[in-house]
Amino acid sequence: MKLKNRLHRAIAALCISITLATIPLLQGAAYAAPISEEDQKIMEQSLSIVEIDRDISKVTLQQQDAEREAAELTKQIADKSSQIESSRERAGKVIAAYYMGERETLLTALLSVNSLSDFFTIWDYYQLISERNQDILHTYQQEYIALREARESLDQTSRELESIKQRLLRQRQRLVALQQSVESSISSSADPEKLRQMIQELTSYWQNVGLHEVRRYFKALSQAMANFSDYLKDYGDSLTSIKGGYILAIREKELNQFLRNKNKLLGDMTFRFTEQRMIVQGSKEGLELSVEGHYTIENHPQNALVFHIDKLVFNGFELPDTTRSELEDEFDLGFYPQQLVPFIEATDVSISENELMITLKLSLKSRN
Repeated sequence: MKLKNRLHRAIAALCISITLATIPLLQGAAYAAPISEEDQKIMEQSLSIVEIDRDISKVTLQQQDAEREAAELTKQIADKSSQIESSRERAGKVIAAYYMGERETLLTALLSVNSLSDFFTIWDYYQLISERNQDILHTYQQEYIALREARESLDQTSRELESIKQRLLRQRQRLVALQQSVESSISSSADPEKLRQMIQELTSYWQNVGLHEVRRYFKALSQAMANFSDYLKDYGDSLTSIKGGYILAIREKELNQFLRNKNKLLGDMTFRFTEQRMIVQGSKEGLELSVEGHYTIENHPQNALVFHIDKLVFNGFELPDTTRSELEDEFDLGFYPQQLVPFIEATDVSISENELMITLKLSLKSRN
């Protein structure tokens, strides 16, 4: 029995050793031999398959939510249509009474009374009827408005649902095409089994570690940008006055200092400005990340400089547009001029070597 237990412990220790030995392989894709350009492309496509498949799962849930909402709205419309029928009948009687002289009859009776007490009695009666009629008309009006809004919501949801379905169809077609391409490339490679193993390792590392870490860095950057109004406290000379507004010059070195002070995690990242691009690069414990993008000015729902991710590279492998879009939607990396100075708005942005320049003009629009 003791020998058996020792044997079990030895096997367990060996399994742990094998697991630990594979970690360096996963972290940073530190393969024994350099990866060929063709293998690099295949592995990049395999990573895209994983991400597109994840996007399909997400969009499928959105489709299910939209279908549930459409079904609920359809039920609401049916209920309100039933309610409005009775309200329409009552409202119709009220309107008919106005045109058929019942209102005038009450007014005539009111004017022909012989005593003050009769006058107030008929007046009270007239007031009650009027208020009741107004209630009936108001109820009909509100139910009609609610019905119209429900129909508009259903139309909007139906349009969104159709858009989701089309996106889902495109992504599924794209996934199938990529899967066929990757499988064909693996089969014709010099060492299919080795390539499959590398793909499996890359996929496992991305799903279990990489995606979480990338999201962690984006969250840290988003939180730092949310406090960008503090930038002028540290670098007040970045803002210079011009006729009708200001010029905000964000210098590369100062931006790095500012962001790193906001979050220690960003100490591993370097922010660079080049021709019309901002590039963020960093590496830590086997994970390498590179983000390249640009800014645009958008005025809805409010004036803002919005950051768009043009390229996202993880451990040397470029991630697909689905991942870029997801990160853009979830983490706000832009900033809002009116958080810096009230009653201004950005009208122009340009990036040159080592510097981001923003033109700010005075605006009478209220702060959101």
